[in-house]
Amino acid sequence: MKSTSLFRKYILDDEILVLPVVHDSLCAVIAEKSGFKAVCSAGYANTAAQLGKPDISLLTMTEMVECTGRIVEAVNVPVFADADTGYGNATNVTRTVRLFEKAGAAGILLEDQVQPKRCGHMSGKQVIAPEEMVAKIEAALDSRRDPDFVILARTDSLAVNGIDDAIARARLYRECGADMIFVEAPESAAQMERIVREVDAPHLANMIPGGRTPRLSAKELQDIGYAVVAYPTVCTYAIASSVRRVFEELAKTGSLPLDDNSSMDFNEFNSLVGLEDIRIKERHYYRNCR
Repeated sequence: MKSTSLFRKYILDDEILVLPVVHDSLCAVIAEKSGFKAVCSAGYANTAAQLGKPDISLLTMTEMVECTGRIVEAVNVPVFADADTGYGNATNVTRTVRLFEKAGAAGILLEDQVQPKRCGHMSGKQVIAPEEMVAKIEAALDSRRDPDFVILARTDSLAVNGIDDAIARARLYRECGADMIFVEAPESAAQMERIVREVDAPHLANMIPGGRTPRLSAKELQDIGYAVVAYPTVCTYAIASSVRRVFEELAKTGSLPLDDNSSMDFNEFNSLVGLEDIRIKERHYYRNCR
């Protein structure tokens, strides 16, 4: 089955899809080996991994596509991609969709923030007119070559104009053809329940430690009616925390902690990234060489 069709199936299944945002290709491999059915390539993690900077629209469209392409190449599960605002107007969205499709993404997220955008849980966001977002969604739908390529419409209006406007936008975006809806940064379970109840669509929820949205389990979100739950920062925060701790210890003592159970050794890491499989193939290909 195509990755686009498989991802669409996961969205429509009764069981909620747990979607980790991976920090890089290595994290994507770990996610796949851990049993996740799909992964996500997104701006927060990509910006941290590539630039060591916050999620404030510093990466270009082609850089985001390149990040997604590397992750697609590393795993055999569908990869959903963050396309931010589409990187311009409806004309730009056309090229954005084509390039993400070419990179092998199973779908993309488009949002209604003003460019340059910022992380949805940061303050000071601005949103474009809903009619302008509709133009982008329609351009995205018309541009995709694969009808199963998922177009998710995200609105950041809740923090800017309130819950009523966010729901009105979500309904409008769904009516113009968006496959999935994401109302960013609801501030209570009651708001989340209202969003799902009043907008007839598959919905995505975002779980960010320290963010605006209450942290609920996948089961709790499924009971509310969400189809997908994404974890945008889980890899990035785990990496930052672990590396800082190890580097601080190394700088302080001049040696690595011997009792660090969170670390790997040389052979364990080689097994994780498939070195032996590569060696087996090499022996096969060079079997006639002396």
